[in-house]
Amino acid sequence: MARVTVEDCVDKVENRFNLVLLAAHRARMISTGAELTVDRDNDKNPVVSLREIADETISPDDLKEELIHSLQKYVEVDEPETAIVPLLENNGALAPAADQPDVTFDQMSEDDLLAGLEGLVPPERSDD
Repeated sequence: MARVTVEDCVDKVENRFNLVLLAAHRARMISTGAELTVDRDNDKNPVVSLREIADETISPDDLKEELIHSLQKYVEVDEPETAIVPLLENNGALAPAADQPDVTFDQMSEDDLLAGLEGLVPPERSDD
C-alpha cells in the first residue's frame, strides 16, 4: 500500500496546521488504546491517523471536538434549576393547579433525572 501523503488529507481538512493538530491528537489517542478504524500495516501511529483521516473512517469534526475538549482546563457544569416544574398529565397537558389548591408537585434534581435516564434500557428491536 502506498504511503499516505498530506495531499490525500488536505481535501478533508482545509488547513495543513489543523491537519497536523488533528492527526497528532488521533495518534495520541491510538497510543493510549483507542480502537483503529483502518488496518495498521506495520505503520506507526501518526501514519495510521493520517490514513484514517484520508479514508474518512474518522470524522475531522469529531476529532476537532475531542481535541478542544482535551485541551480545556475548566469545563462549565450546568447547575440544577431551583424552580418547581409541574408534572404533565397522561395526555400531555399541564395539570390545572390554580383550581386545585391541594395539588402537590414532585421535585426531582437534575442528578436524579440523569441517574434515572442512565438506568433506562433501550427497547429491543424486532425484525417485523
